[in-house]
Amino acid sequence: MKNFALIGAAGYIAPRHLKAIKDTNNNLIAALDKFDSVGIMDSYFPNSDFFVEFERFDRHIEKLKRNQNINLDYVSICTPNYLHDSHIRMALRRDADAICEKPIVLNPWNIDALSAIEKESKGKINTILQLRLHESIIQLKNKVDLADKNGKYDIDLTYITSRGKWYDISWKGDESKSGGIATNIGVHFYDMLSWIFGNVQENIVHLREKNKAAGYLEFENARVRWFLSIDENDLPYEVKQKQQRTFRSISIDGEELEFSKGFTELHTESYKKILLNEGFGLNEVKKSIEIVHSIRNNEILKNGEKHPFLS
Repeated sequence: MKNFALIGAAGYIAPRHLKAIKDTNNNLIAALDKFDSVGIMDSYFPNSDFFVEFERFDRHIEKLKRNQNINLDYVSICTPNYLHDSHIRMALRRDADAICEKPIVLNPWNIDALSAIEKESKGKINTILQLRLHESIIQLKNKVDLADKNGKYDIDLTYITSRGKWYDISWKGDESKSGGIATNIGVHFYDMLSWIFGNVQENIVHLREKNKAAGYLEFENARVRWFLSIDENDLPYEVKQKQQRTFRSISIDGEELEFSKGFTELHTESYKKILLNEGFGLNEVKKSIEIVHSIRNNEILKNGEKHPFLS
């Protein structure tokens, strides 16, 4: 049984981490969040200590080590994106491994800095890339790896996940903290695409607004037109008629990839891999961080292969 701490216990994604820690038969010894709406902890670790101040949280972990010989093995990080690298460094200073939600950092140079610190420490940095563990995505990668295809795959990626007015008020609506739409809701798709289809050869941005973005990515083995949005007005008519607020589609050479199910246990599967020292580290995640950084900073172009939604 390993000892975990969790930073960001009140966040949206935290319950998946709590469940993963529980499902892998490990123990949560402390949790931290400046917000105290963490009743969900009762369902998993009611006896875990909880703090709303980092200093008291840090002191508690030190006291457990000094007074009770209880060492911290892992720190799970579910905090706002711009705080990830700081909390990863805290984990490494505690000689613990870090398990960080995506995006692991906002900029490629943050990866380089963390890599240097990781080499100097006893800990390892892991990130959650759950699409790489999704059965449909694994099957697609195997198919692409084995295919004898002349030319590149043509792909349309569309992801619309409606958000209310709260989104702009929260840290997620602040690009300096979240990285913007492409980073906050799209980074795991870019990771999946680069994992399957190879290195990026071209990265063009056609639209970059606060609540939506679109562009064209060319990989070694694929041409991808992509569209991301949190604006419910972008939902297709048939989706609105069903009163659904999310639309996810990946079309490959005109054939739809079905991966709407099978997400519920992927964090637990990620933890199982990490506990076997088979987690995804900094090298695996760097491509996707480079992609989203370029999307944030590239010039917006009017020409080129545009996603159908832009018409």
